[in-house]
Amino acid sequence: MVVNKRKKVGKYRAHTTHGGGHRKKRRGAGSRGGRGNAGTGKRAGQKKAGISRVLGKKGFTSKRAIGEDGINLVRFTTKMVNGLLEKGKITKDGDVFVLNLNKLGYQKLLGTGTTNLKLRVTVNNCSASAEKKIVAAGGEVIKTKKAAKTGKATEKESGKETVVEKVNKKEQPEKDNQEEN
Repeated sequence: MVVNKRKKVGKYRAHTTHGGGHRKKRRGAGSRGGRGNAGTGKRAGQKKAGISRVLGKKGFTSKRAIGEDGINLVRFTTKMVNGLLEKGKITKDGDVFVLNLNKLGYQKLLGTGTTNLKLRVTVNNCSASAEKKIVAAGGEVIKTKKAAKTGKATEKESGKETVVEKVNKKEQPEKDNQEEN
């Protein structure tokens, strides 16, 4: 067992090139094909262009991009919903699972897939097909939007005013009957 190990630089003292061979060998950047990105041109053999760069570091973020995170209906399987229920992220009201997608980090519900679970989903936006499928399964969709867009009654939720618009399976036929009369 070596207790006091010498540093390598100590053995190179008084030796001109510190293990670099002849004194002319490590003078400039010739042995590494130039400094930096030099030598990455059309016929570069020693340096390939773009290898040292990390993708995604340059560019810009569009101001028009909408930062809505969406989740598809296919994700709400029995296994996933029961897992969220065990973790306490959703609740159950009778045979209806109550989900607040805003609290789970999603702003939009998308309609890919089907569900046979009765869900009461609170979300900012919802596609028409997702809404139709949830209502067909016996659930409901509660959309929350900013109060500035419409003149409807508002509901305080965590310090922000939001409009609540309910879409229910039972309400739709009543509206159709009233229009016919």
